[in-house]
Amino acid sequence: MPDTAPPIAALRALIASGEVDPATVMIEAQKNADKHPGNGNTYLHRDSALAIREALALPAKFPEADDRPPLYGIPVSVKDCFDIIGTVATCGSKFYEAHNPPALTNAWIVDRLLAAGAVITGKTHLHPLAYGITGENPEYGDCLQPRDPSLLTGGSSSGAVASVQEGSAMFAIGTDTGGSVRVPAALCGLAGYRASLGLFPETICWQGGAHLAESFDTLGLLFHDLRDAPLLGEAVFAIARVPTPGNPRIGIPTADFLYDCDPDVLAAFTAWQHRLTEHGATIETFETTTWQDCKEIFTTIQASEASRYHRGHFSEFEPSIAERLTWGETITPAQLAALHQRLEAFRATIDELFTRFDFLLLPCAPVSRLVAGDDQSGARARILRYTCPISMAGLPTVTLAGELLATSHGEHFGTGMQLCAPRLKDAELLAFAAAL
Repeated sequence: MPDTAPPIAALRALIASGEVDPATVMIEAQKNADKHPGNGNTYLHRDSALAIREALALPAKFPEADDRPPLYGIPVSVKDCFDIIGTVATCGSKFYEAHNPPALTNAWIVDRLLAAGAVITGKTHLHPLAYGITGENPEYGDCLQPRDPSLLTGGSSSGAVASVQEGSAMFAIGTDTGGSVRVPAALCGLAGYRASLGLFPETICWQGGAHLAESFDTLGLLFHDLRDAPLLGEAVFAIARVPTPGNPRIGIPTADFLYDCDPDVLAAFTAWQHRLTEHGATIETFETTTWQDCKEIFTTIQASEASRYHRGHFSEFEPSIAERLTWGETITPAQLAALHQRLEAFRATIDELFTRFDFLLLPCAPVSRLVAGDDQSGARARILRYTCPISMAGLPTVTLAGELLATSHGEHFGTGMQLCAPRLKDAELLAFAAAL
């Protein structure tokens, strides 16, 4: 483990010591955003002057220097499917930009951030309606990786991951339905955390937020270093810190499940197994026979629920999304009930799996890069096979960031892994991940 402090903890210490102040931090963050003015499409709404004013106001808001909140002065971006007073939540759609009124109140998660002392840098790009995994958006432009604009960020929390990679935010709020935090983190070489489904009552955590599919939607974070995970979990989600689990049993899928992985993804998967065993883990394989129908169950329920939220407006969205929404509207209540029975049966198999294991490890995606401008129509189906079983089970998951790879295509990061814990074991997951 590196001797230096992780980025957020290190910045907290600098602010607490008085070596830097929140306004200076925010000015630097906005400079980093200005290095990519529009060409990467990181933000859909950003008011630099307002962000700096809010940073300047922090000392008066929290005057007791010894009693300041845990994220005092830390820049954070928010995915543009959450309300922030005075702004319109576009959900990545020009239709909603035109028809949604400016918010009169903040979303629950925004108020959590502000109470923790964080300063919001802006509202970030997303795949339209958060209904996609690549970060492409025909109306606002595709979201590109700041460090390599030939590559897509992945999505749907595309601007969230870009804001952290470019340094305009120290961490970002995203959402994850079918991989929308995990996949961008993996493709961009960052850490990610997808919260357990049900970590908070839905009526609380989604207040002021736009759902895609409530059976699977959850909140998540993108950031640089897993050592900051317990701090962020505690500050943002009130997840109490726990001791690091020792000598965990980790399950990995048998080789047949990994048949379509790129070679560099398989190499990273093997490397992470070695690293985990060095941390005392015992690794064994498990069969994925019960995972074969996951994509069918997941995508059908998702389409049905998404169609209810956007009913009457399907023609306003790009054809591939409109087609899914139109299909979702045709699913009958009887079909939906049968799918939910299959969903519960699958969740029971995962519960059984966790009688053998403390964590599961598998790739976030079988691909390591999404090239901007290429046809990505096949990418969604390939990636969902790796992410939707975890989404269906509602598992808390961290993305273990991949190393920078030098390949024949150039340097890129896209080999992140999913490390998953039993539902509502978020604290144990964050503690173990931080120790890696």
